[in-house]
Amino acid sequence: MPVLDIDGVKYDTEALSDKAKSQIQSIQFVDREITHHNMQLAVLQTSRLAYGAALKELLENVEPLEDVGSDSSELGDTIVFD
Repeated sequence: MPVLDIDGVKYDTEALSDKAKSQIQSIQFVDREITHHNMQLAVLQTSRLAYGAALKELLENVEPLEDVGSDSSELGDTIVFD
């Protein structure tokens, strides 16, 4: 007898309706997708850090601007590395 625990309450999955089983399958699918996307996000965050480190190294010999003025819209993107 497969047992399902939902918020500390145990259920016999064989006693559940087809609709309830379908909902369980949907939740399991979504949980797998969340795990997949979290792993993908970790890979992307690691890649961003690597790109940032490579960019900082390339910028070591570039002189930064001293005074940009009040209109910074022409500068392009702002990138922050924590």
